[in-house]
Amino acid sequence: MSARATTSAVRTVLGDLDPADLGVCDAHDHLFLRSPRLPGEELDDPAAAAEVLRAFAAAGGRAFVQWTPAGMGRRADLLPELSRTTGVHLVAATGLHQAVHYDPADLERRYAGLAGFFVAELTTGLHGAPEGARAGLIKVAGDFHGLDAHTRRVMAAAAEAHHATGAPIAVHHELGTAAPDVLDLLCERHGVPPGRVILGHLNRHPDLRLQRELAPSGAFLALDGPSRAHHATDHHLFDTVAALVEAGRADQLLLGGDTTTRAARHAPGPTHLLTGLGPRLTRAFGPDLPHRLLTANPARAFAAEWRAAPDEGAADS
Repeated sequence: MSARATTSAVRTVLGDLDPADLGVCDAHDHLFLRSPRLPGEELDDPAAAAEVLRAFAAAGGRAFVQWTPAGMGRRADLLPELSRTTGVHLVAATGLHQAVHYDPADLERRYAGLAGFFVAELTTGLHGAPEGARAGLIKVAGDFHGLDAHTRRVMAAAAEAHHATGAPIAVHHELGTAAPDVLDLLCERHGVPPGRVILGHLNRHPDLRLQRELAPSGAFLALDGPSRAHHATDHHLFDTVAALVEAGRADQLLLGGDTTTRAARHAPGPTHLLTGLGPRLTRAFGPDLPHRLLTANPARAFAAEWRAAPDEGAADS
């Protein structure tokens, strides 16, 4: 694929944004999500999504990164208008989740031209979205303490799309595991710079020794919660942040709510990052740290030197 270098920007559904203008950011969350693994817990209510964004904005939030990938009800058609009406910058994802979240026949159809699909959504537009609304990251997913054939196939396509576009790659780690395997596959085998990789859910496997071993790679370390879906991690989230800050890794940390179910939608939600966790961090470390974790780090993590690529056909979302 031919490529052309452009300036560094965060790619939102309303267009490319100067990273300095991103503002306070929930770096990992979901407005819409649907999976056969979560029957009856679909996030599919546009009014509820707007309410979440308005509450987040009222607490000082300015940007919200939706990690919902293709085929999981991400509602790309609604994201631009939600951003306009709430004033919150929205970054959307292309990519695929674990195989268990899809119909097998649907997956077989998607595998054909997968890297091209990712590239098209990053450079031309999200399938089903208004013209010009593009993805700003590639979402992929590991497995519990390992990587299966589906995961390896999707990550290979994500790496190819990264090299074509410059897009960051955000990784779901099942219960926080398999991060070393992911770095080996994406970075060592497929040549993705570690600084373009965001390792998600690491606080769900609170092995601080492992996290300190991962940090020198240069990848971003995403710690998600609190939400009702992941409340079991809340009691050690602050200690995990503190340990990594004290280890000199503050510039690699990202925070997100990661609300994935209807039951988890209302409280505490992403606003708690700003009204609960942020003030605690200020009291413990001073006002600079919340700014780094919620503003400066996301601006670097989601900014890219975007490269244009030939127009590619997109599959169904």
